[in-house]
Amino acid sequence: MTTFAPETDRSGATATPVAGPTPEAVVEDDKQATPSVMKALQLLDAFRGAAGGVLGVSEIARRAGVPKSTAFRLLTHLEHGGYVERIGRDYCLGRHLFELGNSVPLCRPRGLRDVAAPHLGQLLVRTQRLVNLAVLEGTEVVYLEKIHGHDAVQVASTVGGRMPASCSALGKAMLAFSGRDAIRAVLDGGLVRRTRYSVADPARFLQELSRVHADGVAFDREEIQLGLVCAAVPVLDAAGRAVAAISVSGPATRFNPATVVAEVRSAAEAIGRDYRG
Repeated sequence: MTTFAPETDRSGATATPVAGPTPEAVVEDDKQATPSVMKALQLLDAFRGAAGGVLGVSEIARRAGVPKSTAFRLLTHLEHGGYVERIGRDYCLGRHLFELGNSVPLCRPRGLRDVAAPHLGQLLVRTQRLVNLAVLEGTEVVYLEKIHGHDAVQVASTVGGRMPASCSALGKAMLAFSGRDAIRAVLDGGLVRRTRYSVADPARFLQELSRVHADGVAFDREEIQLGLVCAAVPVLDAAGRAVAAISVSGPATRFNPATVVAEVRSAAEAIGRDYRG
């Protein structure tokens, strides 16, 4: 029969075992903690797309789908942790989230945004138009960077914001170089129609992606926002798959996106080389 000697410390004295939580207690704690954690995350997610970034307790509770009393209690904890801040009787996201957000790999030194920054700056100088950097997440694009010139055009997108991939030049540029599964997810979710120019027919959408793959550039001609046109090129990895995309946007009345394709393509290739390196 196998026996086990009691543990000893470095002096040779017998160590007293420290009782830990039983598996049953851990499971019970998880059952109690998980709903509160998820509700707190829902409260933070309620700020997505909030005009001005400031919301009252009632609106936060409505967006998160939780009782107002629960929202108020959890917001108090989030405020103490620095995740939200109070502005009078309203709330906004706290600076601690800004710190955490800039700690994700995409935003770290030598991360994608850091590598792309000088090339985006040069692209702005050459085109004098709005420059964007985005990645594909599911059926949407997430904006990592936007650089405005003096002639800034009013756009609905923001850094950290999302837009449907199917009706944006950035999204189409990445989808055309992301494989069938990514395209199928967009089609299964339904093509979003933000304006009368957005492509809603699956067959036509697939034809356009085929053209984008052949030409290496995607266009948005008032598909995501009336009055806005855009040219986008994917940033490719060593296997030729899109890791991101960059674009140049401008007003439809004063800007022809075809005129900046060479500059956008050159910048995307440079970002890809530096990022791979």
